[in-house]
Amino acid sequence: MTNQLRPVHRALLSVSDKTGLVEFARSLAARGIELISTGGTAKAIADAGLKVKDVSDLTGFPEMMDGRVKTLHPKVHGGLLAIRGNDEHAEAMKTHGIAPIDLLVVNLYPFEATVERSAPFSDCIENIDIGGPAMIRAASKNHEDVAVVVDVNDYDAVLEDLARHEGSTTLLLRRRLAAKAYARTAAYDAAISNWFAATIQNDAPDYRAFGGRLIQSLRYGENPHQHAAFYALPGRRPGVATARQVQGKELSYNNINDTDAAYECIAEFDPARTAACVIVKHANPCGVAEGPDLITAYQKALACDSTSAFGGIIAMNRKLDAATARAITGIFTEVIIAPDATEEAIAVIAARKNLRLLLAGALPDPREAGLTAKTVAGGLLVQSRDNAVVDDMTLKVVTKRAPTEAELRDLRFAFRVAKHVKSNTIIYAKDSATVGIGAGQMSRVDSARIAARKALDAASELKLAEPLTKGSVVASDAFFPFADGMLACIEAGATAVIQPGGSVRDDEVIKAADEHGIAMVLTGVRHFRH
Repeated sequence: MTNQLRPVHRALLSVSDKTGLVEFARSLAARGIELISTGGTAKAIADAGLKVKDVSDLTGFPEMMDGRVKTLHPKVHGGLLAIRGNDEHAEAMKTHGIAPIDLLVVNLYPFEATVERSAPFSDCIENIDIGGPAMIRAASKNHEDVAVVVDVNDYDAVLEDLARHEGSTTLLLRRRLAAKAYARTAAYDAAISNWFAATIQNDAPDYRAFGGRLIQSLRYGENPHQHAAFYALPGRRPGVATARQVQGKELSYNNINDTDAAYECIAEFDPARTAACVIVKHANPCGVAEGPDLITAYQKALACDSTSAFGGIIAMNRKLDAATARAITGIFTEVIIAPDATEEAIAVIAARKNLRLLLAGALPDPREAGLTAKTVAGGLLVQSRDNAVVDDMTLKVVTKRAPTEAELRDLRFAFRVAKHVKSNTIIYAKDSATVGIGAGQMSRVDSARIAARKALDAASELKLAEPLTKGSVVASDAFFPFADGMLACIEAGATAVIQPGGSVRDDEVIKAADEHGIAMVLTGVRHFRH
């Protein structure tokens, strides 16, 4: 690649986001660059005392149809698309009075922001930019001759190039800007197409695209030999992508993935009802608990599996207080995420300079609709978010014994957690806290046994006479295909079970529960998580 220089004599500016516009335009004008502009952009430049030519004077046509038609004209697109070294193009420009445009500065109508604020359908439609993307794509195609800017953060790079090369831009910069411009229009169109699909309730459109804006280039991915970056999608679902990092080292790929898992899980617990804590390791909760306050919830969650909690992610559903912050700093923790924190708590965390503290401002809504996506070889799997919440489910008692009120409370708690643990999942819970978690096993009975084994280890560490699974309840994210998995839970001490049901052997499993005096409720809803 050569650094082929192209002088900039004429620039067209048409922006929705006017941040830094006047300063940028003033720098261009100081270099003798002719400024052409539209509507509000032209007014902002003129109000700053700069000479600017309205695009209507360039095209000979006024803006019309409420501004829908203003730049869709050969004198604009010819100026952007004409190949400077092509004699035929030069002759056409001369014949039709088309002047070359060497720099295009466009940022698009705020469609994503309009949708985000739940604006009426008609407002969303009016914020779909037509002329902007058309000009951007034209200038990007002709980047050999034209520089295109779609991001206010690139103003300085353009000015630096002009200063370094006596009013010209380099091919290297123009190609970088063109690549970014095409990505921007792709992300813009993706946001529009997904919004349209949602409004007409089309769950499987013929084409599906996702586009995001870079939040952070990461040092590496899951492993050091993998490249990675973090992107924000349209919408403002509270979480790791929107949180303010108060302190600590840069987040890694695995930190981000685990923190998201923790915060989505903690969102299941309404802070108006109870304080709650979730501890996550390798995307799986290793301890979850409710309590009258955060420190109690944290201590109960930690007791489930303090070994796995070492180096974990901790999520809180309420404002982090100093007492809880001090307790958390008692062991090595990678990330704490909460809606907010007191100044005293922030000061406590500050003593651990590498500990990341993220404040998300709010909790995500577990009932909110949305999409999740996962790549497979040659394809993309897209599905609606699992927004089923146990509080909305009708629990059907299928055994002779119904659960007690205390058991029912713990059954709901356990099923709430099971939604966020990798399948196959078994959750033992007691007194609104997990006391054994079995995750991601190929056999459900293995998950039951592993969870019970972990409970034994926790009992030994806590110097308890027996594991907390004695007298606990148990949740399974999917049905028991055979009675053996449930029998393993009963052997560990479970007295009540919550599961979706739906197995051809449901009757066999229910019979086994009755034979052991166990209460069982069915949700009719499965929570597989792969």
